[in-house]
Amino acid sequence: MRLRIAAVGRLRDGPEKQLVDDYLDRFEKTGRGIGLGPAEILEVEDRKGGGPASEAALLRRTLPEGAVMLVLDERGRALTSPEFAKCLAGWRDAGRRDMAIIIGGADGLDPTLRSEADVLLSLGPMVWPHMLARVMVSEQLYRAATILAGGPYHRA
Repeated sequence: MRLRIAAVGRLRDGPEKQLVDDYLDRFEKTGRGIGLGPAEILEVEDRKGGGPASEAALLRRTLPEGAVMLVLDERGRALTSPEFAKCLAGWRDAGRRDMAIIIGGADGLDPTLRSEADVLLSLGPMVWPHMLARVMVSEQLYRAATILAGGPYHRA
């Protein structure tokens, strides 16, 4: 199952980008043998300032047809790492070819895009900047792959 992280805003070179790149590289190496990956990041920017509705239209264009759509939202469901891994395995085992994780902009996501999601996922009750959300999502993808592969990274 291929994974796509679609995010509003650009992640510039720096420590956050290095972490994202490192975790996604680890994810691809671990996930390859268990049918997960590759993973890619697609960034969109609303240069016209149209707000969440405009950002939603740009995000929709990045989504593969038929992809599982997981949207980050503070009102979403908080999953444990093993629960997240189980979701990934379930979609993969059901024959879903693509999954997209959507990270909105500073003003949140358009309600219509949120309503189209297969899953609303919360990273906790706090709101996180998009650059840190990308790091957290990338790490959780790697963690999920190691859980499913039976690796020692996750110690719960």
